[in-house]
Amino acid sequence: MGTEPPAFVRLAAHPLRWALLTALARGDLRVRELAEHVGEPQNLVSYHLRLLRDGGLVTAGRSSFDGRDSYYHLDLGRCSAELAGTGAALHPALRAEPAPPPGRVAVLFLCTGNSARSPIAEALLRHRAATATVASAGSHPKPALHPGAVRVLREEFGLDIGGQRPQHLDAVARRRFDHVITLCDKVREVCPGFPHRRHWSIPDPATDADPAAFSRTAAEIDTRIRHLLPELGAAQEKEVRP
Repeated sequence: MGTEPPAFVRLAAHPLRWALLTALARGDLRVRELAEHVGEPQNLVSYHLRLLRDGGLVTAGRSSFDGRDSYYHLDLGRCSAELAGTGAALHPALRAEPAPPPGRVAVLFLCTGNSARSPIAEALLRHRAATATVASAGSHPKPALHPGAVRVLREEFGLDIGGQRPQHLDAVARRRFDHVITLCDKVREVCPGFPHRRHWSIPDPATDADPAAFSRTAAEIDTRIRHLLPELGAAQEKEVRP
């Protein structure tokens, strides 16, 4: 019998790396924001981020707003698989109990044009959490939804958003949301001070010449939403406990 702990345990057990993982679990962040969050020098944080990237737990992508910056993203799918493997390595009976589904939670998705990423996220979360109140808006809304967003939701998820129109974030500014999620780097910089905000750094598929760009974007957003659901459910369960 081997005595070496699984690679995920060795990688994540370091206190600083664990702090970075928990920070990125809420949303994508830049290295200087992570350094501020953990209270450590940026060069030290960069070193541990490189180890997490080498281990496949964290990825990095250039900001579509400012190409000099990079956003770090936690691959929750990879973490889920690694954690499942870790439990099985200890005992086959170890299984994590699923969190309850989210109840009446209100979520707002924001991007610049409210024509592609945020309406895709709105439709997918509403599809996967029927009891949730979901909206989307943009800082500079386009006149209409991008045809690629309408097509990918219809063809790949069976969802029809053809009658929806982009709206300005002013239209939802006075509404109460439990969670506000920005999906583009530009709107994150100009977004007003909504509480409970997190960021998903997702490139705009409308700027990509690849015909598969909308499919990739929708798949990534759907993956993030599927991992968001148990988090929302667990948070609500915690709130209602005596």
